[in-house]
Amino acid sequence: MTVLTDQYAAERAAIDAGLRAAAARLPAPAARIAAYHYGWTDEAGAAVDANSGKALRPLLTLLAATAVSGDWRDAVPAAVAVEMVHNFSLIHDDIIDRDHLRRHRPTAWKVFGVNDAILVGDALHALAFECLAEAGGERAAAGAGMLAQTVRALIEGQLADTRFEDREQVDLAECVAMSEAKTASLMGCATALGALFGGGTPEQVEALRDFGFRLGLAFQHVDDLLGIWGDPAVTGKAVYSDLRNRKKSLPVTAALGSGHADALELARIYRADGPLDDRGLRRAADLVESCGGRVASQRAAESLTAAAASGLAGRRLRDEGVEALASLAASTVGRACLWPPIPPYR
Repeated sequence: MTVLTDQYAAERAAIDAGLRAAAARLPAPAARIAAYHYGWTDEAGAAVDANSGKALRPLLTLLAATAVSGDWRDAVPAAVAVEMVHNFSLIHDDIIDRDHLRRHRPTAWKVFGVNDAILVGDALHALAFECLAEAGGERAAAGAGMLAQTVRALIEGQLADTRFEDREQVDLAECVAMSEAKTASLMGCATALGALFGGGTPEQVEALRDFGFRLGLAFQHVDDLLGIWGDPAVTGKAVYSDLRNRKKSLPVTAALGSGHADALELARIYRADGPLDDRGLRRAADLVESCGGRVASQRAAESLTAAAASGLAGRRLRDEGVEALASLAASTVGRACLWPPIPPYR
């Protein structure tokens, strides 16, 4: 499947090589599970050419380094570390959410069991910091501190997300704060690390962190849209997956707090016991849309992406790197393969 980062062949090859080299250090059983999760092998360990994801976060790291210095190569260890942290969180999230599919294949815990999947996630977390430490120098120490703070934020966001499922009411500001911690913080760290390893000034590091943070929140809005209306052939997840789990995602929370008459029915569906059947799922999706949740998330994603790009102006960054970041940001927000399409601005 073609993904939005395919044009960066050299960068993706460097990221993939770094990930494979790091994963090879794991004990054989853990390395086998990691290889399956990354899409390098099937469950028996035979090599396959499966979808290994977009590599968006590590690519942002390399493009941020390019924006600072014109060369991404020194930032490869940081990019690999970011992608390992991301995948440790994915493996654990799949267990928490009881998701059976990721990238069109059974999730690691479904194939290898919960205990082994948890341990492999932990191993990837540790490997991320090894990769940074091996880069050496002051940048490695500062980068490790950035990444550690980000992991704490990520866990804070995940804790909030799981607790929202047990609460009847969650306001939009809380949901945005959760998404900032769970998703935006890691993208902000990705671009900040790229700027750091590219030799950027403190001001450039902060500007690129802000770019990644805003893009991360935009990304979460789009991801939440895909979690309801995404095409399973593209997303690799079941249709209405977030509604099945009654997740209080950004469009759902906006809809519940909209004051629209249909919000009461949506709230009743979310409070009801037992699983939703196909008819109930379709009705819940229609209600989120009629209450404005769908349009609100798309508009927010577009606004955040525009603000992210404009924030790089006047930072003495290289034009080719800034253009690449802005293009990738626009493609990321435009990636939503939704049915039916969201109406354009009027």
